[in-house]
Amino acid sequence: MPLIMLSSPHAHGGDSIRMIMLTVILALLPAAGVSVYLFGWMAVLLIVTCMLSALVTEALCLKWMGRPVSTLLDNSAALTGLFLALTLPAATPWWMAVLGSVFAIVLGKQLYGGLGYNIFNPALSARVILLISFPLNMTTWIIPMSAHMGAMEPALNLYDFSTCATLFFGGPAALQLGFDAISMASPLGYIKTEATLGVPVADALNAYHYSYLDAFLGFEAGSIGETSALALLIGGIFLLARHSITWHIPFTYIVTVLVLAGLFNALNPDQFAPPLFHFFAGGLILCAFFMATDPVSSPVTPMGQVVFGIGCGVITWSIRTWGGYPEGAMFAVLLMNCAVPLIDHYFRPRVYGHQRRSES
Repeated sequence: MPLIMLSSPHAHGGDSIRMIMLTVILALLPAAGVSVYLFGWMAVLLIVTCMLSALVTEALCLKWMGRPVSTLLDNSAALTGLFLALTLPAATPWWMAVLGSVFAIVLGKQLYGGLGYNIFNPALSARVILLISFPLNMTTWIIPMSAHMGAMEPALNLYDFSTCATLFFGGPAALQLGFDAISMASPLGYIKTEATLGVPVADALNAYHYSYLDAFLGFEAGSIGETSALALLIGGIFLLARHSITWHIPFTYIVTVLVLAGLFNALNPDQFAPPLFHFFAGGLILCAFFMATDPVSSPVTPMGQVVFGIGCGVITWSIRTWGGYPEGAMFAVLLMNCAVPLIDHYFRPRVYGHQRRSES
């Protein structure tokens, strides 16, 4: 059967790259604001350092490759820096923030040819490199100020700029403090550690004084941008309302984790954490709405995105439950990024303008 070739409708959607990136930055502002409330100047210093480092690195790469530096105005480098900052612990030192930003721009983006050619999410790529290279720093979670309110006097005043600047640029030794005095375990890390000791999940949650309300609002330890489910959901709904993303990846990603957690929790509640814990804990919501939906490194068809989301959910829950790391969301997204070409191959979109003509 011969094919009839029709010309394409060259219509413009109206959204520039700059506007799309700006929309995502605006969607991240609630999470960034909560991070400043929880971790004070440490969050501010971390966000500013990552964003500036990403912009400077991008400018140097563009200049070295002979491309116009005005490309910086597309906001992609600034967004990468913000993404990276929100995935880092508040205790991250300045040099590690700079190094991560360089990794994100050079290895995660420009090495592949720049924006639109990268196969992995640049910020998550850098986050994984930092985690593997500096596991102690990347798993040290500062006690948020909210954890002290009405309970105890904090060893570190996160709202004092000079104190935070000394810690950020000089480390705990500059304040004559040890990590133990200013840090606490994240919920995921604590539950996994207790599980290795045979402690039932319910007892571990009680010992941690875990509260679903606190987890929803963000009053717990973790990376500065992943603690508040409420702030991230506000940003995610904003992106959906703006049609910057579709529901396929976030919905299937989160539902897959919840279904697996619910099934195994029903079978053995002493060993497997309940679904709501997985929903609020770690970087699930951040990755589902913001990282996995990256249009460059995710499938192009709705069905392909559903498969991608399910894969992310299965890997996230599996690593959290049986893996060596407490969190699996970032690994899940990067691993599924590798599968995108295969997914797109089997779920190809119908080419617009091609129609079959039946033989008479």
